[in-house]
Amino acid sequence: MFDYPLSGLVTLLTLLVFFWTAMRVGSARAKHQIKAPVHDGPEDFVRVLRVYANTHEMLVLFLPALWLCALTISDFWAALIGLLFPIGRVLYALGYYKATEKRNRGFMIGFISTCALLLGAAIGLLHSAYAIYR
Repeated sequence: MFDYPLSGLVTLLTLLVFFWTAMRVGSARAKHQIKAPVHDGPEDFVRVLRVYANTHEMLVLFLPALWLCALTISDFWAALIGLLFPIGRVLYALGYYKATEKRNRGFMIGFISTCALLLGAAIGLLHSAYAIYR
């Protein structure tokens, strides 16, 4: 039996959001007739590409933070806090697709979620290290 189903579900949801952003890049390439490996074009295309790239960049922080927090604190709390990340990413994407200045709220939701998970992971790891090595 898997002991971290909620964090697993948040991971899956996050990966589905990332997949959605990747598919949007492909659609934008077709719409604007931009062939790979070109990363420049009309502003509408660049915004779609930036959503994908920024989501990719944030996953490097979010996923380890989610799992370290789940392993050292709680699957429930890590998943509850972590659920805000994919929600924030969707809001970020939908806002950014419309206009650059509409991305901030979604970005901050995901960023705060990641920071909270990093803090939880740090506390959990320090507590575990203290319990083992005191």
